[in-house]
Amino acid sequence: IDDSVKKKVPELRFKGFTDPWEERKLGDHAKYRRGSFPQPYGNKEWYDGEGAMPFVQVVDVTNKLTLVENTKQKISKLAQSKSVFVPKGKVVVTLQGSIGRVAITQYDSFVDRTLLIFEDYEKETDERFWAYTIQKKFEIEKLKAPGGTIKTITKEALSSFDVHLPKFEEQQKIGLFFKQLDNTITLHQRKLAKLKELKQGYLQKLFPQNGSKFPQLRFAGFADAWEQRKLIEVADYRNGKAHEKDISENGDYIVVNSKFVSTNGAVKKFSDELIAPLKKGELAFVLSDVPNGRAIARTFLIDEDNKYSLNQRIAGIIPHSDTNSYFLHSLMNRHHYFLRFDDGAGQTNLSKKEVENWTELYPSIEEQDKIGSFFKQLDDTITLHQRKLDLLKEQKKGFLQKMFV
Repeated sequence: IDDSVKKKVPELRFKGFTDPWEERKLGDHAKYRRGSFPQPYGNKEWYDGEGAMPFVQVVDVTNKLTLVENTKQKISKLAQSKSVFVPKGKVVVTLQGSIGRVAITQYDSFVDRTLLIFEDYEKETDERFWAYTIQKKFEIEKLKAPGGTIKTITKEALSSFDVHLPKFEEQQKIGLFFKQLDNTITLHQRKLAKLKELKQGYLQKLFPQNGSKFPQLRFAGFADAWEQRKLIEVADYRNGKAHEKDISENGDYIVVNSKFVSTNGAVKKFSDELIAPLKKGELAFVLSDVPNGRAIARTFLIDEDNKYSLNQRIAGIIPHSDTNSYFLHSLMNRHHYFLRFDDGAGQTNLSKKEVENWTELYPSIEEQDKIGSFFKQLDDTITLHQRKLDLLKEQKKGFLQKMFV
């Protein structure tokens, strides 16, 4: 095959399809327009009331090729005459804010001017295939406009983009394939959300709440009241050290910093030197974060020796022999006591004294072991589901690159 034809066939195809795909400018193939909304925006008469219909804005477009179940706003009969009606089954794309989010509308609605609606096509086109074509343009090809990454994209700019189209039957096959893949992804996302919800429920029930010294739910054979202790009574505290000069892409040791802890080990930096070695069973605890940050007071449990080095602004918490590491990790992670130090205005910096004086209730080591082991199994299951989900998303990305021109 010569190069010009090679460029017009995807790497991966369904059996029986061999024709090159047709290259077109988006504006020549698709007919589209922007939504609209009556001005001024704030008029109360435009919203709700009898006969109100869903009004789709950027916020209502998910990253799963659908609209949300319920739009943030509904518009009144009065406003509908001044807006753009879109029947169900049309492809829309966001042009502002979260640019390039695509959906196939699953209900009749009116659409805001921050979205573009594909109304018709010059040749028979499968809506689902078209939605993935647009999604790929933004997600995989990372569409740029003059002046770098786009904050707003015009429909005129969109019209000059190149698109490649196979015959309708091949479009349908591709559209259906990705729909099934997306359904599998959604299923895994739901499972993961359910497991995380389950964990939250158990955290409430297996630890005493609201001043009680007894948890709501207990393993058989335990009946004693839990006892109050400061962290300094159950564990030793130490500070990390600066690693700036020793960061190396090919380093042998993982630097435990706030990014590493807050992503549960997904984002890593490496060091040539083991400057502040962490031991198996020790907890890394984030001391410093921006206002309303998601990292402050997060814990990471060290799983092996001679692998991790403790960065500055992270504390090392070493549980005593009568404290179960996983129990302490589950109890301490994002505990409300520490979150209270975040005033939402300035950087939060927890001090050694504030951490050591943290007071909570503890059961016997035997009960701690049971609770710790329970949460370890639950966390392992969550991690497994998260990996499956990440893998599926990676696979989808790969298929988008290989099955489209």
